[in-house]
Amino acid sequence: MTTYLVTGGAGFIGSNYIHFLLESDPGVRIINLDKLTYCGNLENLRDIEKDPRYRFVRGDIADRKLVEEILAERVDVVVNFAAETHVDRAVLGPEEFIRTDVLGTFNLLEAAREKGVGRYIQISTDEVYGSIAEGAFTEDSPLNPSSPYSSGKAGGDLIARSYFVTYGMDVCITRCSNNFGPYQYPEKVIPLFVTNALEDRPLPLYGDGLNERDWLYVRDHCEAIQLVVEKGQEGQIYNIGTGETLPNIRLTETILDILAKPKSLIQRVEDRPGHDRRYCVDSSRIRRLGWKPRHDFDSAIRETIEWYAEHLSWWKPLKSGEYLSYYREQYGRRKILEES
Repeated sequence: MTTYLVTGGAGFIGSNYIHFLLESDPGVRIINLDKLTYCGNLENLRDIEKDPRYRFVRGDIADRKLVEEILAERVDVVVNFAAETHVDRAVLGPEEFIRTDVLGTFNLLEAAREKGVGRYIQISTDEVYGSIAEGAFTEDSPLNPSSPYSSGKAGGDLIARSYFVTYGMDVCITRCSNNFGPYQYPEKVIPLFVTNALEDRPLPLYGDGLNERDWLYVRDHCEAIQLVVEKGQEGQIYNIGTGETLPNIRLTETILDILAKPKSLIQRVEDRPGHDRRYCVDSSRIRRLGWKPRHDFDSAIRETIEWYAEHLSWWKPLKSGEYLSYYREQYGRRKILEES
């Protein structure tokens, strides 16, 4: 039996990964360590909470004593999803991002080294490379982060890499493009726009809407991570993406078209500070391991929209209270742009 410590497993990608692991490996044992900040949601895992192969521990990766206690249970693999991830929140309050994404990562690595964990997977982002006007970043591209969030993730990556070089730890780093799918907290653009459209509320589109992203279905990402766990080379970095980019305006219009909602719901707002223009990564290295995305964007976005349309009880409570206050404050500061 292989024992995994999955940190941040109550979040969007982490909870999808835990579901994937339990479905694909009957011999797996999972410890889910999550601080349960605003975007950590145990409802994401309600259907498997009684599975004997799964155990939840509430806690912080920056809590050294707790992490050491968990790793003393002979953990074979650590997969670190735990992170503050939303760029807008990082702009308004960067301190927690540095604490979790840099100091928390260091704490987890140091405890894993002392306890002799077999393999450590650092889950990162393509945002550490910054923006690229054309072509795609490779794993050897220089890091050029633009926000406190991506800077924190880049710092965590560098620390993880140093533990391979300095201590010989079995560390791999994955850098994914923008994920989407079920259980994504509705502050990110796709669930925000989908749920707003379902409620006939405005879709706040930044700037001219021509910022481009490579959209990766979360299930494909989970499969890629597991391939790295099983076949990744020690010390290696693996980009994970489709290699195809889509402007935000086209993404927005696609969502409205699928839901048969009017384009008048699009509300252009002043661009956010440090908004990268285009992300795209070259995933040749992980494709050589045998991975490729199995879901095309058109079918995956339809499945995702259907999921949110069918799970109002999951996302409606999240879009009340603190969430709405935050967004009213955030977008209230942004100038509404006139349509050209």
